[in-house]
Amino acid sequence: MSAPHELVWALIGLLLTIGGTFLEAFVTNPPWDWSSQGIQPISLGVTCQIGAVLLVGCLGGKNAGVLSQIAYVVLGLILPVFDQGGGLDYVIKPMFGYLLGFIAGAWVCGFLAFRLPLRLESLGFSCLCGLFTIHIYGIGYLTIFHLILNMTSRDGLSLMDTMLKYSIYPLPGQLAIVCAVTVVAYTLRHLLFY
Repeated sequence: MSAPHELVWALIGLLLTIGGTFLEAFVTNPPWDWSSQGIQPISLGVTCQIGAVLLVGCLGGKNAGVLSQIAYVVLGLILPVFDQGGGLDYVIKPMFGYLLGFIAGAWVCGFLAFRLPLRLESLGFSCLCGLFTIHIYGIGYLTIFHLILNMTSRDGLSLMDTMLKYSIYPLPGQLAIVCAVTVVAYTLRHLLFY
């Protein structure tokens, strides 16, 4: 992919990540319930932020993914574009490791998405690897945050409670987002002929 295309995808990725931060992910109730209850939205308990990170990797590649997420983290350290605001003091928040993981996760997802043959399962694998990379960075940061710095989070949670809050509880919703991103990326890659 040429440098101008990568820059365009990086900008799209930055905008999608900022927008996804404030957009909660929903699914509908099962179709067999539609006749009795109508179509009801059900929250997945997560935002679309990780979906944006993975989508730009799948569509723009590793360089566009990394550029978009570096821009997002830098912008968030200046302006309130993160989930709970922004600013330099965000680096001492337990979830900052996940934001750093966006950079590595976008790279892993983008690398695999263009290295493997363009198939639905290959893109799904790329997204899963990107998601787990984000969680590895996040858990690593939490471990450093709690054990080496001997700190507890501002809400007084232990290391295990913080890992449950930021990695385990959101995982089912994030896996649903991975499925959606996989289908969207596969469709768009075919429509865009690359």
